[in-house]
Amino acid sequence: MIPIENIYYLLCYAWNHFDEGEMGDIASTEFNNALDLLACVLYRGVSRLLKKGLDRGYVEQEEALGFIHGRIDLNYTVLHGLQHKGRVRCRFDELIHDVLHNRIIKSTIRRLLYAEDLDSSLKEKLRGIYRRLQGIEEIRLKPSVFSDVIFHKNNRYYRFLLHVCELIVSYTMPSEHKGSYRFIDFLSDKKRMWQIFQQFIFNFLVKEQSTYSVKADCLDWPAEAIDQERHDDLKFLPVMYTDISLRSGQRTLIIDTKYYADALKSNRGGNPKVNSANLYQIHTYLSSLEMKDFPDKVAEGLLLYPVNGYQVDLAWKICGHNIRVRTLNLGLDWRSIHKSILEIIDISETYS
Repeated sequence: MIPIENIYYLLCYAWNHFDEGEMGDIASTEFNNALDLLACVLYRGVSRLLKKGLDRGYVEQEEALGFIHGRIDLNYTVLHGLQHKGRVRCRFDELIHDVLHNRIIKSTIRRLLYAEDLDSSLKEKLRGIYRRLQGIEEIRLKPSVFSDVIFHKNNRYYRFLLHVCELIVSYTMPSEHKGSYRFIDFLSDKKRMWQIFQQFIFNFLVKEQSTYSVKADCLDWPAEAIDQERHDDLKFLPVMYTDISLRSGQRTLIIDTKYYADALKSNRGGNPKVNSANLYQIHTYLSSLEMKDFPDKVAEGLLLYPVNGYQVDLAWKICGHNIRVRTLNLGLDWRSIHKSILEIIDISETYS
C-alpha cells in the first residue's frame, strides 16, 4: 500500500511540479483517500491562481453595436437590417478569463461537488472557489479537451492542475444516485500507475542527480537485411525506445520500469522466476547498443519494480552485460525512497 502523501510526491515528480513550499504543505496533511488528496491539491492550486490572477486569453466575440469595433460582419448587418437601427454587427477579440483551461478547472470542481466519497469540509472549500469563478462557462469533460489546451510561459502553472483535473475526471464515474459521482481509485489501474511510475523515476533522476545525462533513447534493432534486395524490410521494424537511459563518461545504464503486482512469478507451483518478456526486452536494448557507431559493450541493464510484499535484488551477466532486477519500496517515508533510488543506481556500479 502506497501512503497517500507518497502518491503526491509521485505525481509531483511525474508531472514536473516542484514547488517546495506547496509540496511540504500538502505532504504534511492527512487524507482519507486519494480523491481527498487530488481535491485538496486542486483547491490550493486554484486559490493560488485567484490570488495572482486567473489566466486570460483573446477570444473572438460577435455583437451588434452602435459603433464600429473590430471587424464588421457586413453580410449579417445587411441581412438583418441592423443599419436601419443604427447598429452594426462586429467581430472583435476580447481578453477574458473564459478560456479553455479555466473552463476545465471550473467543470472539474463542479464534478467534485457531487462526488460521494469527498470529505465534506473539502466540498465546502471547493464550493467557495467555484462561486469565485464567475464569467467562466462549464464544458462537457472528455479526454480530448485536455489535449486542446495550449501552454505557454504565462500559464505553465496550469499544466500541473490540469493533470490533476484529468486524473479526477478519468476516475470519477456516475453513481447509482442520480447526479452523483463515485471515485475509482487509480492506484488499481496498472497501466496508469506504470506511466506515473516511469515518469516519476525519469524526472526524479533528472532533478536529483547530476552524474548522468537522462533521456529516453531511440534504439535500432540488432537486425540486418537478409540480402540487398530486402534491405527495405528494415523500415518495417517497430520503433524501440528505452524508458530511461543514464549516461556518463564511464557508464551507460538502461532502466526499464515495470508496475506489476509481483516482480517474480511462479509457474505451476515452481520456484518464482523473473518475467521472461521483461528480461528479453532489457537484453534487446543492450544488444542494440552494440550496433551503434560507438560500441557500448559495457552498458548495464536494470529492471525496476515497486515492492509488493518482498524485496528483490538479483544480478547476472548475460552476453557480457550486467543485468539487475531491483524493487523500490514506495511504502517507505519519502526521504528513504529518495535515498533508495540513488542507492539502486550506485549499487549497480559494483557489478561492473
